[in-house]
Amino acid sequence: MDKVIAKEVIAEKRKKTLLFTFLVVGILITAICLLRFAFSASLKKSQFTTAVVEVGDIENTITASGEMSPEFEQVLTSVMNASIQDVLLDAGTNVTKGQSIMLLDKAAAQAEYEKLRLSLESKRNSVQKLKLELEKSFYDIRSNNDIKQLKINSLQSTLEDAKRLYKAGGGTKEDIEQAELNLKVAQLEKKQLENEVRSKQKTMQVEIRELDLVAAAEEQDLNELGRKLQLANVVATRPGVITWVNKNIGASIQEGEPLVRIADLESFKVIGSISDNYISQLHNGMSAIVVINEKQFRGTVSNINPSVQNGIITFDVQLNERKDPLFRPKMKVDVYLVTDRHTNVLRVANGPAFKGSSVQDVFVLKNEKATRRTVHIGMTNFDYVELKDNVQAGEVMITSDMSDYKNVNEITINK
Repeated sequence: MDKVIAKEVIAEKRKKTLLFTFLVVGILITAICLLRFAFSASLKKSQFTTAVVEVGDIENTITASGEMSPEFEQVLTSVMNASIQDVLLDAGTNVTKGQSIMLLDKAAAQAEYEKLRLSLESKRNSVQKLKLELEKSFYDIRSNNDIKQLKINSLQSTLEDAKRLYKAGGGTKEDIEQAELNLKVAQLEKKQLENEVRSKQKTMQVEIRELDLVAAAEEQDLNELGRKLQLANVVATRPGVITWVNKNIGASIQEGEPLVRIADLESFKVIGSISDNYISQLHNGMSAIVVINEKQFRGTVSNINPSVQNGIITFDVQLNERKDPLFRPKMKVDVYLVTDRHTNVLRVANGPAFKGSSVQDVFVLKNEKATRRTVHIGMTNFDYVELKDNVQAGEVMITSDMSDYKNVNEITINK
């Protein structure tokens, strides 16, 4: 026996059928749209960026980080044992040549200076006194020598008189012999006195020279201490910026202890750092590119720190242009180390379209159409990408990210 189907059941079945139909139609429409999009996508020119393929040089680089640093930094040290009396300028201050930075307490050194000065005056007085004494002694010796000469002259006269008297028969031979003996004794005494005069002269010169040397040594010590006293007021010897200053007022410091560091802002270098994974590619003399605010500065790796800390190796880059208004101490910069270079190759400006793969699909513009092409990628850097095949110089490529069109072979370009 047939049962009458309720109207509610019929309505529910009809509703399910319609819903299923709409769902199938929606899927078909979506599929058709996707297929149409895949085979006939479109873009506006304002939605992407382009670059022209050109012939030029390209460098392969590895990326490092860097920090601008003054090429020369002067360290002002304490010239004496003293204490810090006052700090006039703080770190970060620009200074000019001759500008005072710090004052040192020099009371003890000043007292030592006065002590040395008095000692030197005493030595000079001693030298002068010795010269006077030696001159008097030398004068006495010369006077005795002159007296001896007079005595010899007298004895010679006596000898001549004795000889004449003997010839006249009024004297004896013994008188002549006695006169000759007296003359010889006087002559020997005079010779002895002359030797004494010469010896005294040499002794005088040696003693005076010795005292002069002692005085000169003390004078040198005095001048050195005087120079240190002048340098006790720490001043800049060249223009620059203070990078560090000892601000411990009242602290005792030893001679040679650093007080101030001044950086010379006339010449800069870059201190770079990179993972030690690249240590085999890093070497002195390799080219480097430093980028500051999109401006490039060329340089050369001049020094590599042999030690590795926390997996990082540091190196110095000597810039071709060592001074520029953009340079600032401690400024962070991008450093690109050039590991290889190709000349006269096809290249295009780097952009988001290039993902780093050696084989890649790109879109080339022609007649308001963007057509997919597969190209082989060579060297890449932050500026350019090397294209090895399937493109020609003068063609225009899309450099924007085209990941959303990975299944599209051709794109229509609208204005």
